[in-house]
Amino acid sequence: MSCGIHYLASVFMAVTPNFVCGFPGNVSSVLFHNSSASSIEDIWTLWTSPENYIVVQLENGEIWELDQCSRSKREASLDLAYEYKGNKSVFPCSDGFLYDDTKWKSTVVTQWDLVCDREWLAKLIQPTFMLGVLIGAVIFGDIADRLGRQRVIWFTSAGQFVFGVAVAFTFDYYSFVIVRFLLAMVSSGYLVVAFVYVTEFVGIKARTWASMHVHAFFAMGIMVVALVGFLVRTWWVYQIFLSIATLPFVLCCWMLPETPFWLLSEERYEDAQKVIDTMARWNKVSTPCKVSELCSVQKDDLATGRTGDDDTSSTKKHNILDLFCNWQIARRTITVWLIWFTGSLGYYVFSLSSVSLGGNEYLNLFLIGAVELPCYIIACVAMDKLGRRNTLIPFLILSALICVLIMFIPQDFNILIILANMAGKFSIGVAFGLIYLYTAELYPTIVRSLAVGTGSMMCRVGSVVAPFCVYLRSVWIFMPLLLVGIMALLSGILTIMLPETLGKPLTNTLVEATEMGRNKKSCSEKTPPAHSGAALEKIEMFGQERVSTDK
Repeated sequence: MSCGIHYLASVFMAVTPNFVCGFPGNVSSVLFHNSSASSIEDIWTLWTSPENYIVVQLENGEIWELDQCSRSKREASLDLAYEYKGNKSVFPCSDGFLYDDTKWKSTVVTQWDLVCDREWLAKLIQPTFMLGVLIGAVIFGDIADRLGRQRVIWFTSAGQFVFGVAVAFTFDYYSFVIVRFLLAMVSSGYLVVAFVYVTEFVGIKARTWASMHVHAFFAMGIMVVALVGFLVRTWWVYQIFLSIATLPFVLCCWMLPETPFWLLSEERYEDAQKVIDTMARWNKVSTPCKVSELCSVQKDDLATGRTGDDDTSSTKKHNILDLFCNWQIARRTITVWLIWFTGSLGYYVFSLSSVSLGGNEYLNLFLIGAVELPCYIIACVAMDKLGRRNTLIPFLILSALICVLIMFIPQDFNILIILANMAGKFSIGVAFGLIYLYTAELYPTIVRSLAVGTGSMMCRVGSVVAPFCVYLRSVWIFMPLLLVGIMALLSGILTIMLPETLGKPLTNTLVEATEMGRNKKSCSEKTPPAHSGAALEKIEMFGQERVSTDK
């Protein structure tokens, strides 16, 4: 939930309100089309387009036309009129800008004048955050494997709170971006390690539902952003309130024990036994697992693996080129990467665009987050009943069709547009939540972590590209939807060539994975390789634990 809060915080924090150039002096009267007023604040309710301008008359008699990025002084004009055909002297906005504060009292944009020739700095706020997300996932994922999940969760959760509050006290734009970048890194690490933590504590049968719970609470974080944005309209106070909302999670993290799987991997058997005994007491298990028995089983499995399939025993020798070892696997990899990228791109395009749909932007974002909750339930049920591929294909194609449908809805039908965007977010959310587990099942044990890890990287690339995609609304209002629709349609068509994995054993070699793609019938009749139950569960768990929920 705390990650959902920080990931979408910039939706309201970096908003650009209506604005015009400042003027040198005191105003005596203001004119906008046929409306006159004593102050510019009374004009903002009539403002409809960035092409509009405001005419002001100063107390010294000068008449100025105020545009967004320039201002003009009328020469030899005594009458205050909106239309003027005479000579004008154009000046830059050296006296600053006047902003519409009817909705937002202060934003990052108004704080540091990130408009006109500095507008590109405002557009870099969300992409730089997502770049921090990408780097943080890599760094803290590796640290968690070395130092343990518990320590990294402690550090990243505390870092989220500290950096979250520090953002509100930054003194200029560059310090703001740097602190937000650090916040993104710890938030990403927190999300990745928390997901691994949940995966290592939850059994295989409930793992799908547990992973969807992580997605669902991320969506609840988005709903918190909408609520706080509605209540607090000053950006630094808004940031402090959002950071305080994450404080309970920091306190909870200090009560979490280390996972027994990591303790076993570090040969800390006594500590692992203590955690297992605690779990047994809570679950009322009369005969808890003994670490000594598990270790003996694993030693037998390692001996069997060395004398058996050489492909399985040389896991460390595999690299990214193995994901393209033949045409079947290469086509599968390209399709999976495209789905990861499309899911992340669509997720953030629908989320970040919600404030521009018209109507109440706070309610829009709240609904965009709320619609994810039922979509994950449907994804879980459909995955178990219809299969992974048969669920993924229709929802990808449906999201593409919804993107096209929105283009034909008249712009004054705000409610219909909002409902269509919610439907688009729903459909892309199902596909996005499903691809995590599907990727792990499509690849053999020897490259499963690699496949999921590279897919997660493509996902983060999509999250970096998404803000730039949203900015294309200035080129054509439907450009972001067009791009998402094309990617979703292409992904849905390519998914048809992927094999179904529902009810099939996990493969252990690239040969088995290739056969699953070529011959569906023979693959369903295969039996799992002869590994002991404990060791196989550990292989499967570590194969899927590196799935990142970094959207």
